[in-house]
Parts: sequence; structure tokens; C-alpha cells
Amino acid sequence: MSTTPNTPTSAAREPSCKVSAGPHDAPSSPAGKRPAPPCTLVIFGAGGDLTKRLLMPALYNLAVDGLLDDGMKIIGVNHGERETSVWREDLHKSLQQFAADKASTFHAGKLDDKAWDWVAQRLEYMAGEFETDDTFAKLKQKLDQSPGGNVIFYLAVTARFFKPIVEHLGKAGLLKEGEGDAGGFRRIVIEKPFGTDLASARDLNAHILSYADESQVYRIDHFLGKDTVQSILAVRFANALFEPIWRREYIDSVQITAAETIGVEGRGKFYEQTGAFRDMLPNHLFQLLGMVAMEPPNSFDAEAVRDKKAEISDAIQPLTADDVVFGQYERGPAGIGYREEPDVAPDSTTETYAAARVYVENWRWAGVPFYLRTGKRLAARRTEISVQLKPVPFRLFRDTPVDALTPNVLTLRIDPAHGTSFDFNVKTPGPVMQIGAVQSSFDYADFFAERANVGYETLLYDCMLGDETLFQRADSIETSWCAVDDVLHPKTGGAIPVHGYAAGSEGPAEADALLARDGHAWRPLKQDAVEKK
Repeated sequence: MSTTPNTPTSAAREPSCKVSAGPHDAPSSPAGKRPAPPCTLVIFGAGGDLTKRLLMPALYNLAVDGLLDDGMKIIGVNHGERETSVWREDLHKSLQQFAADKASTFHAGKLDDKAWDWVAQRLEYMAGEFETDDTFAKLKQKLDQSPGGNVIFYLAVTARFFKPIVEHLGKAGLLKEGEGDAGGFRRIVIEKPFGTDLASARDLNAHILSYADESQVYRIDHFLGKDTVQSILAVRFANALFEPIWRREYIDSVQITAAETIGVEGRGKFYEQTGAFRDMLPNHLFQLLGMVAMEPPNSFDAEAVRDKKAEISDAIQPLTADDVVFGQYERGPAGIGYREEPDVAPDSTTETYAAARVYVENWRWAGVPFYLRTGKRLAARRTEISVQLKPVPFRLFRDTPVDALTPNVLTLRIDPAHGTSFDFNVKTPGPVMQIGAVQSSFDYADFFAERANVGYETLLYDCMLGDETLFQRADSIETSWCAVDDVLHPKTGGAIPVHGYAAGSEGPAEADALLARDGHAWRPLKQDAVEKK
């Protein structure tokens, strides 16, 4: 293994193992889906919330679908001694609670006991500190006994442990892959935040790539595990209706929204260090922007897709203070203010809302503004992308009682409603040429059976197969941070001001003014037609 940082390559990486039969006691895999190869999944942070709420439900769902191999093993590494049986029972109780909770993303109802037993038999707990040699020597002994040698190291830990864990894995020889097609793979999955600015992201990339090859590193963004996010590419490239107009000649502007009604939910310490901008803009929202704006790839090969997304990251014009609005929720109809939350400083200037105007400087998108917003304690929970087309010439309607035409807007609804809608104009009934605004919509629930899905199923499955399409490369991570670095570290003018907004509102008035300068307005978060669904 090289001891110097590696440069990402565009060569597609094939899974380095043979695929065996699926689980004997689990359902057979769906038509067209092959089971993942046998592997050992090592979860650092086995006692954490991420493991309970997302990783274990995702593994359970994969087992239900018959997509895990019978040779699968799961080793949970965490601080503190604990019996494997106790860990299993704790995970089982958590799954049962989440499955019964209709508000949970894992609303599976009653658990399939057969599928859970299959997963439980493969769970093993190992006590160990994340920064001591003994932990990794003990882990190496366990992995030497694993069939096939395929191992995925999942870092479900706080960001401060990323570097020491990877370093210990590398020095213990645990990242060395076997030779040839029969050799076992070694992969690392790293959660966000991947750095807190450009300098820290570069440093983290350099450190990781001094012990592992870029092809072994899977930087995960759970937004990309959502079916409705992946559907963006299907809507764009599988329909002749959209792609011909998907350009500056026809599109006026794009809005990308990720709004939440909840506050920081006891995560005050984390949020004080991070804020809404760092937490959401350079990763989640830029990822959505990339899927909306990317050029068509030649295929859905991982590197073909990631190359096109990297081109968009590189083409984003660096943001300035004039492009950004920060806000912080105050006591209002929806509850207490941010400064009243636990572990938050009484004079905190951390933003819980961020809006940005982004330009992509390439041939397709030059001059088209992308408006991004995210925030806590807003009027409605909504993640969506709205593509507004340019207005038609008004001359035809100059002698009719038409004061204004409703803009044509295609909205891709990601969460909590799943589907699309299109706003357009028709003639209202009657003898006079009167225009009325209407909406045509499609909802996933009307066509497809609802499935319990936490968003990590596809990502874990793809990692086992060696498909890196939905994972971020080092170059894309760094160019995204580069685009926002002047906002995080202003060279002039000082820090971005933080404006108050009432909890339960649409956000700060200054965010409305940001769009008004361009003659635009945010789509309302409260939309009766959608809220009634």
C-alpha cells in the first residue's frame, strides 16, 4: 500500500470477489438483483445512534430482500465491555420500537422474526478503544479467520476518530487487499462531516489516502440513498420531455429546499460547532444540485457518473457574502428559540438557517440562479427541487383579462411526500379567454407499494458490490468546500450576520430579499395541495 496520497482515477473498479449464493434462510433476491458477495462488516461505533437507527434497520431490510450472502458477518466495535447477546438484544428492542413507530423512517410494522434471527446470528460484539494498537491487533486476529477476506470498515463515529482509525487500520495491515480476482477487498465507509472547511477536508483526504487507495474509500451521503433522489437521474434522462429544455435557454431558475420543523433535538453541542451552512450546503444540497445540473454521462458506470458530478462541483462560482443569508430561530409559534436549547450558548451566533444563491459557470447553466435553503424550526418539513421555466411571451394575451401567467414549475418532491408535480396554465371554462393555474402531480404511493427504507440500504449494498456511483470522490469533496470557503473564512467584511426568525415561520425576511433582488420569490413551504396528501 502506498504511503503517499493517491489521485482519484476514472477507471471503473470491478468487485474483487466472486458472488456466491444468497442466504439460505432468507427470501431469495428480487429479479435482476444479485446478492452481495460474502464479507465481514466491521462497525466502529456499534453502540451509537447511527448503528441503531440506520445501519441495523438497513441490514435487516437487505436480509428481508435476500440481498446478503450467507457468509456475512457483522463485528461491532465500541468502548466498554459487553456480551454479544446483550448487544443483540439491545439492537432487537430498538428495531421493534422503530418498526412500530409510524413517524420513523423504519416503519416496518411487525418485524420478520426469521430475517432478524438471520441477522442476529451474524452479530458479534468486540470491546475496544478506537486509538489503541491492541484493538486493531485483536480485530486482525478475528478477520484472519473470515472467509474470502472481504471486509468493510464502517466509521459510525464522530469525525475526530476518522484519522486515528484509518491510521491504525493501515499500520495494522488491515487495508491491504488480496491479489487478483480471488483476492479479498478492503473498503472504508466514512460519514460526514468530511472536514469543516477546505483546509480540513484536504488534510483529511491526504491523511486517509496515505493509508488507503481512493478506490477503497466510500464517502457516504445518506441523501443519495433515497430512492426519490436517485430518481432525479431517471426523470431527466429517461424522458424525452425534459432533457431538451433542461438548459439556460428555457429554465429561469432552480430552487432546492431542505426544510425541517424540528429544532436541534438535544444536539446543541454538535450544532454549536457546525451550524446549518456547514451541515447541509457543501454536501447534501450541493449533491442535489449536482444531480440536477450534471451533463448526461455515457453510462451509469460509477466513474462516468462521478466524473459528470465532479464537473459541476468544479463549475460552481465561489460564493460571497452577497450570495448568502444566515438565520437563527427565535421563540415563536413552534416553540422555544435556539438560544434556549440545551448546550447552546445564551449569546450564540450559530446559524440554524442558511440560504444561498449559486451560479454554475458552464455552457448549459450560465446565468441561471440556483437558490438553496435549509433550516430548522420552519413552517413545514419539505425536501424538494423546483425547476421554474422561463415565461412565455405575453403579447398573445395583451387584450385579455390576464394580469399575469403562473410560471411553469416542475417540482421533484423528495421528502416527506414522494413524487413530482407540474404547475401550468389552462383556459378556465366560459366565453372569455381567462387563464387559470392548475397542477398535475404524480405520487409514488399511487403506483408503487410502500417499503420501509431508511436510505442506507442501497448505499450498503452498493459498497458490498464495489459500486461507487453514489459515493463522493476526494476531488468533489474539495471543490465543494472550495466554493464556500470565502463564506466560512471571509477575507473582508467580517462574519456573515445572523438574522432572527420566529420558530414555525418561513425563515428570515432577509432570505426573501435575496431572491427579490433578482425578481424571484421562494416557493411557500406551506402548500395546501401538498399538505392535504
